[in-house]
Amino acid sequence: MQRLAHLWNRLDYSCGMLRLVPLLALVCVTTSIQAQTELRIANLGEPASLDPHYVSGVWENRIIGDLFLGLTTEGPDGKPVAGAAEEWAVSDDGTVYTFLIRDHVWSDGTPVTAGDFEYAFRRILRPETAAEYASLLYPIKNAEALNTGQMTDMDQLGVKALDDRTLVITLEASTPYFLAQLTHYTAFPVPRHRVEQYGNDWTKPANIASNGAYVLDEWLPSTHTVLLKNPKFYAADTVAIDRVVFYPGEDRAAVQKRFRAGEIDIAMDFASDQIEWLRKNLPEQTRIAPYLGVYYYPVNTAKPPFDDVRVRQALSMAINREALTDKVLKTGEVPAYSLVPPGTNNYGEPAYVGWMGVPYEARLAQARSLLAEAGFGPDNPLEFTLSYNTSENHKRIAIAVASMWKQLGARVELFNTEVKVHYDKLKQGDFDVARAGWIADYNDPQNFLYLLQSSSGPLNYGRYANPEYDALMEQASATTDLTKRAGLMAQAESLAMRDQPVIPIYYYVSKNLVSNAVQGWQDTINDIHRSRYLSLK
Repeated sequence: MQRLAHLWNRLDYSCGMLRLVPLLALVCVTTSIQAQTELRIANLGEPASLDPHYVSGVWENRIIGDLFLGLTTEGPDGKPVAGAAEEWAVSDDGTVYTFLIRDHVWSDGTPVTAGDFEYAFRRILRPETAAEYASLLYPIKNAEALNTGQMTDMDQLGVKALDDRTLVITLEASTPYFLAQLTHYTAFPVPRHRVEQYGNDWTKPANIASNGAYVLDEWLPSTHTVLLKNPKFYAADTVAIDRVVFYPGEDRAAVQKRFRAGEIDIAMDFASDQIEWLRKNLPEQTRIAPYLGVYYYPVNTAKPPFDDVRVRQALSMAINREALTDKVLKTGEVPAYSLVPPGTNNYGEPAYVGWMGVPYEARLAQARSLLAEAGFGPDNPLEFTLSYNTSENHKRIAIAVASMWKQLGARVELFNTEVKVHYDKLKQGDFDVARAGWIADYNDPQNFLYLLQSSSGPLNYGRYANPEYDALMEQASATTDLTKRAGLMAQAESLAMRDQPVIPIYYYVSKNLVSNAVQGWQDTINDIHRSRYLSLK
């Protein structure tokens, strides 16, 4: 690249001297284009925002994680490494973290300070911000009390900037996953000077300032989001790609055609019904790997008849998960009978549903009996809507599951919307049964189980409210012994698998199409691949 840029500069000078030579002018234009490396990503979702405090999707994380840098960040292998903090110290009891902010600047040249982090943590936790993901930060001292309005003095938050480069974060209790949690966008800094100057418009391309490897150049909703290499990034000399374009299209078949035509370099996900063709024709570019996440159906427990546990249990029992993974998907997904995937750190074996080993026909018979006890039968069939967001895979699964529920006499209407609308409805509780997926923000069972706590607000899509569950999770959060902590969370998961406010369907694998031209790609358990680590041949 340096050699190309040097050649470009020489040719550009030649153009200035020989403007009347059309051929040389053409060479100059062509060379300047070649000197700019562009990575094109099919992101499969339109971002709701580029403000780290107002997003919740993996498709948004891909963009925002290129723009901003947290105290820690993901390395090429997806594991936590130093980010905006170059080093830190932890107290003996594991509750006080002291970070040294590295000497770096926002993309407008303004220094990044510990005060920017303090400001950002306070902003996301203010009740008036209404950040739906704020509960992720509740391990921080007084964060929950301040976010829920039980306390009002933000000076009591356990985040303090001692000076421009020293940030101290105090936790309620020792939290084994805290450094990994800080890689998440809820812990990203925001440029206070820009937020206060422009208000909600601070994320517009003309107003935004970022501290990550890229800056925002253009965002055309439903078209693309364009990022440019940030020349002021502290490690800009290690960033090989100059321009990153994210396309939001959710049509996997259309994306695959564009990938095959060379118009896309990376497709995040593909239609499972294409797996045999892909393995035969694009084996090196078809990337399937273990992925720490669960595909599930939340059930609206606040809405009759789904407030009846027998109805929820019957619906879960009637799903033949093995048929879905083996015959519908066929890409290595594993049938799920728990909310927490096996192999999650700090846990052990998940708490599976009690009927996990029961043969499918016997489960169907039991499910019919449960529905009959709940008052549903041939004269009063269970009728409801199953909602899912646009995707060939989601549609195929929904059709198959609706057919399985038909064996119970249920009448199911399928309802499809694009991803942004779909998740808005889930957060508002505007659904009967719906498709959802959860990918771990950090490798710990708490990141799955907290979804069912009453305090998790809109992320608890089905509005599950079980005081015993909440108490176990609160007790676990205050327990420093990892074995005892795991036992408490397993008790909580056991309650949830009995009550079935969510119906686990399968544990994810990541499915990506990656061009052979892309260098530096590593399959990771969290499927995070920051553009700063990639290059193009």
